Amino acid sequence: MKSFEERKKSIENFIDSEFYVPMKEKELAVMMQVEPDDRPVFKKALEELLLENRLQITKRGRYIRPEEKILTGTFISNGKGFGFVEIEGEQEDYYIPETKVHGAFHQDLVQIVLLTGQRGKRQEAEVVKIISHGISRIVGTFEKSKNFGFVIPDNSKMAQDVFIPKEYTKNAVSGHKVVAEITDYGKDGKNPEGKVVEILGHINDPGVDILSIVKGFELPMEFPQKVLNQAERVASPVSDEDRAGRMDLRDVLMVTIDGEDAKDLDDAISLSVEDGIYHLGVHIADVTNYVQENSALDKEALKRGTSVYLVDRVIPMLPHTLSNGICSLNAGEDRLALSCLMDIDHKGEVIDYKITESVISVDRRMTYTAVAAILEEHDGELMEEYHELVPMFEQMAILAKILRKKRKARGSIDFDFRESKIILDKEGNPLDIKPYERNVATRLIEDFMLIANETVAGHFYWLEIPFVYRTHEAPDPEKIKKLGLFIHNFGYYLKASRDEIHPKELQKLLSKIEGTDEENLISRLTLRSMKQAKYTPDCTGHFGLAAPCYCHFTSPIRRYPDLQIHRIIKEYLRGRMNGDRISHYRDILSGVCKQASDLERRADEAERETEKCKKAQFMGSKIGETFTGVISGVTGWGIYVELPNTVEGLVHISKIPGDYYLYDESSYEIHGETTGKTFKLGQKVSVVVNDVDFVSNTIDFLLADDDINIE
Repeated sequence: MKSFEERKKSIENFIDSEFYVPMKEKELAVMMQVEPDDRPVFKKALEELLLENRLQITKRGRYIRPEEKILTGTFISNGKGFGFVEIEGEQEDYYIPETKVHGAFHQDLVQIVLLTGQRGKRQEAEVVKIISHGISRIVGTFEKSKNFGFVIPDNSKMAQDVFIPKEYTKNAVSGHKVVAEITDYGKDGKNPEGKVVEILGHINDPGVDILSIVKGFELPMEFPQKVLNQAERVASPVSDEDRAGRMDLRDVLMVTIDGEDAKDLDDAISLSVEDGIYHLGVHIADVTNYVQENSALDKEALKRGTSVYLVDRVIPMLPHTLSNGICSLNAGEDRLALSCLMDIDHKGEVIDYKITESVISVDRRMTYTAVAAILEEHDGELMEEYHELVPMFEQMAILAKILRKKRKARGSIDFDFRESKIILDKEGNPLDIKPYERNVATRLIEDFMLIANETVAGHFYWLEIPFVYRTHEAPDPEKIKKLGLFIHNFGYYLKASRDEIHPKELQKLLSKIEGTDEENLISRLTLRSMKQAKYTPDCTGHFGLAAPCYCHFTSPIRRYPDLQIHRIIKEYLRGRMNGDRISHYRDILSGVCKQASDLERRADEAERETEKCKKAQFMGSKIGETFTGVISGVTGWGIYVELPNTVEGLVHISKIPGDYYLYDESSYEIHGETTGKTFKLGQKVSVVVNDVDFVSNTIDFLLADDDINIE
């Protein structure tokens, strides 16, 4: 029998060994071969080690080394059973092997401890506690058996089907898309259980595909009746009382410029030139006049965070009575606005400005297409129709060019990725997919909104009152290092110090690759090396725009942060920003920024998922057809090929004949072991559409004969 001190030392040595994983007292005793008579001393030794802080115990009763900090993060599962944990503020996530998941469910908030002696580059960890479940409902396809049913989740990251007892199937039949509430999350190999709470329709019914995505992301579709009633009450025409105290700009020539199908017009622009000075006005709908703080409308807008633009519908942040009605800057109608009136010199410097409450009346509702045709093609018919506006459009084009040149000189990065426009029929079936190209008109509006956002942000930064900024941190040095190593293969290089890079270096890189075969590829990798922009109450600058101060001021109809800062601006303009209001905003803005950033990411993911769905459906009718595309991604499991219409599919590495192919991570290419034939990013290839998976919305390609032959 060991002495008390010897027992303590043996426990420490055992827990310090490389093969040790966190275990409970009984498991530890068994592994250390502690005899029954020796258990009391063993237990006392554990207790003293805890008191001396030479051991720690998790909430699940597992003993760990004190230097092993318990980390808290979000568990992201994988359909194959393993997962990852994302820690807020950390660049790298932690790999959780299937045997260390311990019942964690997708999106659960969990505690983990790091594992030692693992293989591979990624740090491994083990889930030691599930703090809370992040998902309470799942959307999926119902399959019926004789005495029960189960739901196959639409989210491919969820590793297990959800078991549904017969009495909770709600009479769903096989092929129904359903929403199921989870009643038991399951563990130790047992499937989670649930009950069907809503049947969305059959998998083949029109619209059910997108509805399933909407429900899967828990996007709120219908407005509560209380919110709709309030919107109706406040949406009254602009009155003399509303106009009182505002700058009257109704005689100023101004226009809105938007897409053909836009209905929520929240920004108008005006421009005149005098003695070489450009007088630019950016006029934004005064939504806060109708959405009062803490009202039902305001709470619902905060809950939604943003409007969501899906391929077949828009889920608005505000009811249509406001977003398409009194808050929309419709031509020929008096509207309340917040105006940023800027005087800009020939170098693009804002030499004076005024931010004010105003009343406006838009002269014409213009489209990007029409303005571009006037400026680029000098379309005679359109120039005649809008003859009174043409001189202003021409001046706007000149000013936009000046502003863009100034931004470029300071290092602002402009990613010009092709977006897609998916054309649907009345049933929601995709008829065509076209790349959405930016033109002179879309860039013009971007330039004017950017300068307004910078001007407003800078003004309130120097006032040192609470505000909501749009911030973008500098990229992680390690990611920039990897990018630099990769682009060296193409003959490019980045000038960066050990810890930081100036945005101008990335901008120079994008300028050098413009028009080259590798442009899209290097642009994507550059974007991936950067961090996500977010909303914060602290002004830490915007790396991508190379701007010290930036905010979102220009879209209060569809973004809550814009609505929030309009409220702050108006309180300041009206002299109401006293100590109490400053304290109030300091208390709430961190939460508002965090929620708005999270909801923005949710909207982006939902939009991408609906696009993937319709692209998969579109390519489902192209099985056997041949297309030419560009390799947009290279991984250990194959090459991704993007077609000119922005559709992307995978050529699996096992389906590339003629050789055994190996993946080279450093050069982003795969090469044949015998032939030496390579496939690398940016390379043009011909592919045949082989198969489409309508559950995961993925497309499988095969290389066409021309790209298989080895010379």
